Amino acid sequence: MKTMTNRSFRTGALLALVALIAAACGSSTADTAAESECFADPGLRAVEAADDLTALDGTTITLATHDSFALSEGTLEAFTAETGITVEQVAVGDAGQLVSQSVLTAGEPTADVLFGIDNSFLCRGLDAGLFTPYVSSGLGTVPDDLQLDPFNRVTPIDFGDVCVNYWTDALPGTAPETLDDLLDPVNAGQFVTENPETSSPGFAFLLATIARFGEDGWEDYWTSLVDNGLSVTAGWNDAYYGEFTAGGGERAIVTSYASSPPAEFLFADPPVEAPPTGVLFDSCFRQIEFAGILAGTEHPDAAAALIDFMLGSTFQEDVPLNMFVYPANSEAELPDAFIDFGPLADDPLIIDPAEIEANRDDWTERWNAIVLG
Repeated sequence: MKTMTNRSFRTGALLALVALIAAACGSSTADTAAESECFADPGLRAVEAADDLTALDGTTITLATHDSFALSEGTLEAFTAETGITVEQVAVGDAGQLVSQSVLTAGEPTADVLFGIDNSFLCRGLDAGLFTPYVSSGLGTVPDDLQLDPFNRVTPIDFGDVCVNYWTDALPGTAPETLDDLLDPVNAGQFVTENPETSSPGFAFLLATIARFGEDGWEDYWTSLVDNGLSVTAGWNDAYYGEFTAGGGERAIVTSYASSPPAEFLFADPPVEAPPTGVLFDSCFRQIEFAGILAGTEHPDAAAALIDFMLGSTFQEDVPLNMFVYPANSEAELPDAFIDFGPLADDPLIIDPAEIEANRDDWTERWNAIVLG
């Protein structure tokens, strides 16, 4: 989600935000969450943390992530200094590709820990038996509404909100306050979003509309968006730095993140006193990213130690300014820019992960028929 001291740096920071994902405190398409075996008791024995990490000195483990994973130089090396365990990080496409490839090797993983599965793919991973349960020593710092799996096969690491953003000075009218405001004729031709089949924020925005308007209303809403001059791009970069004002485009409204304004503030060149963008909080869909020990790993103790480190302050306080998401550890300190310019939605939209998995293909097919014809 953001901006930098030059165009490429700005693009990189905002691209990092695309890594996000999830759900907490909000409304869904049904009062009762969809039933799914993915949250049933898997009957698996949990990994126990090693009593003596010195026994793991010299171990090397592999961390599989999505392409948007980013940390400051030296962060993983700090883990090695603490434990003697070396981490080799391997990026595997976007979150969907990461999960799909891991499913193909379930039980015989090519990595030891996976980071980057979110609420929209969580049940796919759990149903495939990708993870071994582990109760991290740091889990007590994580709010309950981020802990979606009752059997701790995955551990919440970060979260954020995918939201509609607007460039304040480029709006033809007043700032939108609700999703319905995007249908106002004054905003005709102003909104650009991403294709939900090829973009994580694009899919999150589709889920937001389904959560807001329900099965009986979301298709009509999208029909109205199209009638009001909606534009759709393949991905976030094409939308934010192509058609949106940030990249010199002519559209003042875009699907991005709640943390995009902090990035616009931090990386503005020349510096600004406040971000030029605002957030339509009525549109926000919460994403939660998880890490998990892959079932079949030969190094469960070392993998558990890495999960603990990922919930610790060194890792958690490094996350915001690298991936522009919020740390799951409620005790982690936030950068000033997040405190001043990056509030989250008070009541984010959610859909149960099981419901997402059951309806993903149907929803995107119906979206295609409406928007792309």
